[in-house]
Amino acid sequence: MRSMKDGTIRNKNDMAPSETTVVVAMSGGVDSSVAAALLTEQGYNCVGVMMRLWAEVASGEGSGNKCCDEESVEDARRVANKLGMPFYLINVEQPFKEKVVDLFIQGYSDGLTPNPCLACNRHIRFDYLLNYARRLGADYLATGHYARLARQPDGSVNLLRGVDQHKDQSYVLSVLGQAELRNVLFPIGGFAKEEVRRMAAADGLPIHSKHDSMDLCFVVDDDYRRFLADWAADAMKAGEIVDIEGNVVGEHDGLPNYTVGQRRGLGLSGSARPMYVVALEHSRNQLVVGPAEALGRTELTAIDVNWTSGEAVCAGSRVLCQIRYTGQPLDCIVYPQQGGSVRVVFEEPARGISPGQGAVFYDGSVCLGGGLIDRVDPSDNSAAAVHSSANRVSFS
Repeated sequence: MRSMKDGTIRNKNDMAPSETTVVVAMSGGVDSSVAAALLTEQGYNCVGVMMRLWAEVASGEGSGNKCCDEESVEDARRVANKLGMPFYLINVEQPFKEKVVDLFIQGYSDGLTPNPCLACNRHIRFDYLLNYARRLGADYLATGHYARLARQPDGSVNLLRGVDQHKDQSYVLSVLGQAELRNVLFPIGGFAKEEVRRMAAADGLPIHSKHDSMDLCFVVDDDYRRFLADWAADAMKAGEIVDIEGNVVGEHDGLPNYTVGQRRGLGLSGSARPMYVVALEHSRNQLVVGPAEALGRTELTAIDVNWTSGEAVCAGSRVLCQIRYTGQPLDCIVYPQQGGSVRVVFEEPARGISPGQGAVFYDGSVCLGGGLIDRVDPSDNSAAAVHSSANRVSFS
């Protein structure tokens, strides 16, 4: 809501673009640049803001974070200048290190497989940056995420998948609630990536052919195992590889080097049939392996669950659950529990469930929310007991 000079109160959704100020999160990439271009073309008063995030320091390069290296900063500045937008570069290295990188390191040290984008969106983009935008007097924060918003007559906002199913980013936006969704814009969510590139070229934006960054932004050489060896050396302890019956079949070189569902790099080429990582037993420092069928699980528990509507769905609701960023949504039934956790029962066994990843729930294209996978049902395989609640990594 905004007070007008005559004393009346107006809903900002009813304000004309020329009366609306939008902070656009800039990265120097195609998506955020086109988001800014679309908004300026529509008449919004846009301000470009780029965050300098923590990363390992690459020799002779300053910040090694690929999201905000010197080239990216200059690209973002050139786009802002072309669009006639003010541009600010703000230092967010310390909160990013504490809320994203440290949780990433701790998660792997605890035998989990964390998704740092979930933590970044929760603590940095839609907390730190959103609050920064509010202090600037902005009405909205806009980003280049591939997702959509549906504003309802009662003032609530639904988070929807982006129309480009290959680029949809609603999974990592499942941490947002109504307080955030009412104050954000996703201008490119209704377009396919190819269309976004064509728009960038048509607008003469200098980054229209720039490649997307797909790796961990704070890891200089894209080798997260090397990163963990440097920053979580204590977790890189060799240990036993056991099959689902508990038989020792080999030795691993540190649990952080493996993920559930992994087949290659296990050193078990002499096995009669292909073996996969079934579980990471942090308490015993064991890597549990088994055949492909041993990967199936019928239940999981998710913790720190956020519901985008602000209210949990009813126990027994049939929804879709996505257990990885690029995973296919799976039919399931959910049972919200006390304390913000959810029990998820799949209609068909789900493969590759990794504690630490997100479990995100959908009703069709509507993202209902999500939480962190805490543990999976250990009854499916006798010797594949997975993580207990002691191995949690919280968003907080």
